Amino acid sequence: MKKIIEYIKSVRGEWFKIVWPSRDTVVRSTIMILVFSGLAALFFFLVDWVLSTIVNWIF
Repeated sequence: MKKIIEYIKSVRGEWFKIVWPSRDTVVRSTIMILVFSGLAALFFFLVDWVLSTIVNWIF
């Protein structure tokens, strides 16, 4: 039982050490993720389109 109490105290102590990001940081990171996801989707769309065009030309 003593180990469980020590564990809970340790978890509680670590919880207060967490540094949460600011709203500005979260918004910027979200925008960056959306932009790079869009760019990746565009890249894969173009690669797929080019490869399918080549395959259709061959066959």
